[in-house]
Amino acid sequence: MADIKYYDVILKPVLTEKSMNAMAEKKYTFLVHPDATKTQVKEAVEKMFEGTKVAKVNTMNYDGKTKRRGMTFGKTAKTKKAVVQLTAESADIELFEGL
Repeated sequence: MADIKYYDVILKPVLTEKSMNAMAEKKYTFLVHPDATKTQVKEAVEKMFEGTKVAKVNTMNYDGKTKRRGMTFGKTAKTKKAVVQLTAESADIELFEGL
């Protein structure tokens, strides 16, 4: 397991139509470090966003896509996505408020 600090776990939020609709149910989607565990994601969200309590975390691993440039093949970087479900009494994440 990698030694990842909580501020290195969350890379950026995922802003899609599906993820925006899930915010009504207090589900927030983030791109996270590929070596981060569910426990590390939960800890990072609770420390970075004041007043939040995480109920559960679902993670998905994505392999890099094969890309081609002329005759040369390569792969993009693999990513990991986490969907964080907050508890009912938890505060909302202000990062998504004005969207």
